[in-house]
Amino acid sequence: MAAVEGRANIFEMTQAAEDAVLRPKDEGPWSHDLRAALAARIAKLNDEADLAARYAGDAGGFAALADPGHDGTAQGLTHVVAFMDKVAADTRNVAADDIVGLQAAGVADADIVRLAELNAFLAYQIRVIAGLRLMRGAFA
Repeated sequence: MAAVEGRANIFEMTQAAEDAVLRPKDEGPWSHDLRAALAARIAKLNDEADLAARYAGDAGGFAALADPGHDGTAQGLTHVVAFMDKVAADTRNVAADDIVGLQAAGVADADIVRLAELNAFLAYQIRVIAGLRLMRGAFA
């Protein structure tokens, strides 16, 4: 019984974290639509098609960015998209120069943190999904 209660709490806290990174009170320059597109993109880069589709549905005018084949040029976000892709798919090679590149492109430090938070949440969510799949397989 305690395990079930603990799991319910995890789902509630995960939802609260998702709301905080996708629909924050202070979104800075990253609108909900853009955040949803980036979340879908991160999910696709990590082979999570269902999760990607869930987020892509909220991407609005940024829907093209959900496709990793688009580099953000059309939206003027090439530097942001490249950073998000690297953090999502090549994390071990992210370096200080990547942050410096965002700063040089005019992205404020607080906005870089917002991008990192979004990527961190998706990494967490993808790991939870993988864990739930393993659990489902163990109890099937």
